[in-house]
Amino acid sequence: MKILIPTKLDKAAAAQLTAAGYEVVQTDTDPLETQVAANPDAAGLIVRSEKVTPAIIDALPSLKCVIRAGAGYDNIDYVHARTKGVDVMNTPGANSNAVAEEVVAMVLAAYRFVIPADVTTRAGEWNKKKYMGRELTGKTVGIIGLGKIGRQLVKRLQGFECKVLGYDHFLSKQRALNIGATPAELDEIFSTADIISIHIPGGPGTKNFVSAELIGKMKDGAMLVNCARYGVVDEDALRAAKADGKAITYCTDVHPKDTAASQPSADIADVMLPHLGANTKEANKMAAMRAAEQMHDYFAKGDTTYVVNAEMPANLNSAHLHLAEMLGKLCCHAAGCKPIRRIDCVFYNNLRSFRKWFTPWILQGAVPGAEHGLMPAAAEESFREHGIVFKAYEPMDDKLYDDQLDINIHTEVDGKERITGVRGTIVEGTPVVSRIGGFKHLYAALPGNTLVLRYADRPGVVATIGQTLSDAGINIENIVAPTDYESGNSLAIVKTDKPVSDVLVEILRKTIDAKLAFAITM
Repeated sequence: MKILIPTKLDKAAAAQLTAAGYEVVQTDTDPLETQVAANPDAAGLIVRSEKVTPAIIDALPSLKCVIRAGAGYDNIDYVHARTKGVDVMNTPGANSNAVAEEVVAMVLAAYRFVIPADVTTRAGEWNKKKYMGRELTGKTVGIIGLGKIGRQLVKRLQGFECKVLGYDHFLSKQRALNIGATPAELDEIFSTADIISIHIPGGPGTKNFVSAELIGKMKDGAMLVNCARYGVVDEDALRAAKADGKAITYCTDVHPKDTAASQPSADIADVMLPHLGANTKEANKMAAMRAAEQMHDYFAKGDTTYVVNAEMPANLNSAHLHLAEMLGKLCCHAAGCKPIRRIDCVFYNNLRSFRKWFTPWILQGAVPGAEHGLMPAAAEESFREHGIVFKAYEPMDDKLYDDQLDINIHTEVDGKERITGVRGTIVEGTPVVSRIGGFKHLYAALPGNTLVLRYADRPGVVATIGQTLSDAGINIENIVAPTDYESGNSLAIVKTDKPVSDVLVEILRKTIDAKLAFAITM
């Protein structure tokens, strides 16, 4: 069986696969198209950043598996690969240590003026007095995002005797302490830390996460390091703060595109690198070895743990998967977006046979920032890494149920456990929520813009909600407002034609004295 490696990947992958009996062709001197044309019988393909287009996939009729030696796999047309029966994998976590070490390197380089001191000394200057540096030892470091990279960074900083503050909104306090970081809120980190390192996913949900408000809280002389994704730092706000005289050191390794160009952060970055985070021989070797191991396990054992484009069972309705994601997101917000300790799910009727396939969808709905597109086993591992116990159950009675799903999220509030539960199903092809807590028979559609308010039952509240939305130019498309007579509370689920802003949600919360108030778009 032939494996094609058309990239500059550590030779460990080829050696490992060759020893296992595969025919391996590896070179990085010829274009991918040329190598594919010369090896049409390749059954496996391992790439790094090469673009695996539909044309490349079509040119390899024997292809069964493509592995991206690294975490991201946007360079592979995994949708087209699925139509051809080709499985696509990645090697998540192989680069974590490399990125963590890069953060330390950038901090030290900035603190000791390594780059300008090298340049000026080579030019014959002697600027010893000018480059009075600082020590990393004993500094307070805030880490935003305690995923694999954030956790590796905590370990690396222990040798510098740093005080490490950690923020990960969906990680329990005890889990953060176990990692070695003192849990802290964003305000505390940005107002007290000497160094702040960002390790959160990119995308619309985290755009300008480091906002003008947070930048404004940073003390003079503080340092901000972004080795996460371009866009999570509001660089315009940072630019304005620096122009106003705020002394902030900015180190970045991320840019709009990984290509030679004039980078937008060039005027504000004190240390700027060309996305070198994963660019180490050790990380390259680790990714290579994992790619080889996964390729062998795929062909020899049928192991599909890391497949990112798996084909679902033919009789599993994809609408139920979207239902699971939406219910997870709804339940997370209903629980106040507090750190999750445990998630229990109950699968009814036909859904019981497909329980494992729901795990990735529940993960990406209930845990914002979690990686999308995982296979069930990898999703279970991700839950464990977040410190969340995930359990799937079947109903304990013999009643006849529709195809529906319960999600119960356990959070910790003021040292006490609180359970928030939702139930949903599919009605005429649309995911709907049928229960939130003690409020039953809701059957409110989940897609679109949804406003949820819980308040003490009394006359006139629904009218107030409608008038407040109307004054803001927002139209109500539908409203469900049941009352739980046992608790004396009412719940309004309002579908609107436009998203309801956080500011307007807060106005409504205060106006009707809501006990729960949030808006989501799905």
